Amino acid sequence: MQATRILPDLQCSLLCEEVRQEANGNLFLIGVITIIRVPELPIVAGRLCLFNRWTAGVGQFTESVRLVAPDQTTVISRGESKFELRDPAVSATNVMVFTQVEFKTPGVYYVEVLVDEVMKLRYPLPLVHAPMPNQNPGTPSSARTA
Repeated sequence: MQATRILPDLQCSLLCEEVRQEANGNLFLIGVITIIRVPELPIVAGRLCLFNRWTAGVGQFTESVRLVAPDQTTVISRGESKFELRDPAVSATNVMVFTQVEFKTPGVYYVEVLVDEVMKLRYPLPLVHAPMPNQNPGTPSSARTA
């Protein structure tokens, strides 16, 4: 008997600055992010890419991704993507692009990856406020001089 539906495994999930495709079709990731250091808060990330690779499944699926604030309740960004796996021996790669993501406070944010509403992975994304050494933290950025 052939399986008509097997929930896939998440082979990897990486947050990065950019994902590009070579002429041969291979993907390469630029600037894999493990921690975010920022000179001031709040700050807006113009572009974040999430690279997810699914395997060992059969059927049609919906991938959901959430970026969760340090309070572990507030979702600061989310995305959804549909994909299909016809055979357990193949894989599907999804690249989700988040734009204009606002980080308001320092702390540990979380990346949550779900497939068909089943949590497959939740991992920390620390955001650290690290002012530039020559900046006075009490001076508004518009008053700072170069």
